[in-house]
Amino acid sequence: MANHHVLDSHGADISGEDTWQALATAQLPDGIALSSLTLLELLHKQEKVDVLVPLADLLNADGKLANGLLEQVLDIFKQHSSRLGVWITSNTDADDLPDVKDFLLTQDLIVIHVPSFVDGRGFSFAQTLRQLGYEGDIRMAGAFGRDQIAYLLRAGATSFVLNEHDAKSDISQAFTALASSYDGRDASALPMFSKKLILLFTIKSLFLY
Repeated sequence: MANHHVLDSHGADISGEDTWQALATAQLPDGIALSSLTLLELLHKQEKVDVLVPLADLLNADGKLANGLLEQVLDIFKQHSSRLGVWITSNTDADDLPDVKDFLLTQDLIVIHVPSFVDGRGFSFAQTLRQLGYEGDIRMAGAFGRDQIAYLLRAGATSFVLNEHDAKSDISQAFTALASSYDGRDASALPMFSKKLILLFTIKSLFLY
């Protein structure tokens, strides 16, 4: 988790203000949060903390919130956290998100992990969350390209986890490459979501990296 920084939608480094910790699991991707903690550490903390948990582990085979033991575990998270958020990985089906809409809309932070800069599911996740009415912080983490940041802003992302190298380099241009960021409109109606432009952008990314 070390050597990462959190930048807001204007490219300002807000790492010093960020208090989110990711629950340590075997599948925890690098860069979901600046720090992590185990379930045991969470249960023994005297103070409540801001905790990120994996959405996939809370869903059953049908893509709905699991009940029974998992529901009790979620209640434990709520009892021991001041704020609760989730992270979404490529293993999550974007079509499942509407089925857990009510749950997602109550999260203070949703982190979307991008496994590869040519993987367009990060755009789909952010777009779907905004269409569902989510108004909180959507944070991108993982292997998205710096030239994708402005497009991710248009899709609805509002903060980004970058590695040390990218955060310390001149990253400001990446946040101003487009005229404006997400403005509350249906992201799917924006010109950048035409199939032709998505194809061209993917081809461009392949040659840049």
